Amino acid sequence: MSAKAFVGARIFDGHEFHDGMALLVDAGRVTGLAAANSPFAAERVPVSGLLVPGFVDLQVNGGGGALLNETPDLAAIETICRAFLPFGTTACLPTLITDTVPVNAQAIAAAQVAVDKQVPGFLGLHLEGPHLSLARKGAHDPALIRPMTADDEARLIAARAALPNLLVTVAAETVGPEQISRLVAAGIVVSIGHSDAGFELVARAVAAGASMVTHLFNAQSQMTNREPGVVGAALHFGTISAGLIADGIHVHPASLAAALRGKAGPGRIFLVTDAMSITGTDWTEFDLTGRTVYRKDGALRLGDGTLAGADLTMIDAIRFVHQTIGVSLDEALRMASLYPAQALGIAATHGHLGQGARADFVTLGTGLAPTATYIGGGCAWSAV
Repeated sequence: MSAKAFVGARIFDGHEFHDGMALLVDAGRVTGLAAANSPFAAERVPVSGLLVPGFVDLQVNGGGGALLNETPDLAAIETICRAFLPFGTTACLPTLITDTVPVNAQAIAAAQVAVDKQVPGFLGLHLEGPHLSLARKGAHDPALIRPMTADDEARLIAARAALPNLLVTVAAETVGPEQISRLVAAGIVVSIGHSDAGFELVARAVAAGASMVTHLFNAQSQMTNREPGVVGAALHFGTISAGLIADGIHVHPASLAAALRGKAGPGRIFLVTDAMSITGTDWTEFDLTGRTVYRKDGALRLGDGTLAGADLTMIDAIRFVHQTIGVSLDEALRMASLYPAQALGIAATHGHLGQGARADFVTLGTGLAPTATYIGGGCAWSAV
């Protein structure tokens, strides 16, 4: 019997909470909700606590000891997707930061194998660079940052044809509107990040089809009185969604709260981890494109103090925006599931538990601690 009825938990379906209901699943998809005391032609699966949609992370560089830049292969992708199951993430975009053409090609080839193998939780790739701004390079190696050539563009378009999803972060002053338009026409989601561009230049990128901003506030031009910059553009344009690293280190809580109040819709601010290989390990340092990153006081930094990714999981980010910022629990959960799914264009199947959606969900216990993670209705990880 493939049909299952998950009973015993309070259910958040991505839109509202339900008490006394069962989540009905068949063939890996949600078929609906029904009263928990109803008769079912399905296997009853007892669960407890809070049952919520699985988290969707669109920016995860590594985890479980694997870093895509260091080992751009299938094993790294599998490790990264598996590493975040204990933290409630059921779908992610393994992310490659600025690197060489051969490393990019290896990562894309590995992603194609991951698609063929149907690696659980694998959504596609996020290529963050190398077509960025040197002025806002962050932890990216400046020697590897470069303009986008016609060959680069062709490689990206070919990669999108072979992958279910491809997100590309570019700087608005490095990649022009014509290039952005062609990438978007090929089905690539273009995000503006690591950019020092002014508002008008970002506006042209948005008009060309850019629909996202990468890690809002970080490594981008800030909003001032006469120049809104990338931050101001992200808040102003309703077509833009924006990822945000909510760890209390990358963005001040007051700035985060103000951005949430000021964001024009329907685009939303959503949570990302920007996690590195160190997540899920007890390591105190690791290598990133030939440089050492140090783990200390909840942050990951290069030797000069530059932040290099985040020591963060999605459930940590949810707790932060809920408990520290004061975002309601339902909205905090949407920021980790529904909103990133909408930003990537996969909300028909991910980020919620409506009829027809993938049965990807997590159960949460005391203190919002994950107790079990399910992919396609099957238990992929359990705390017991």
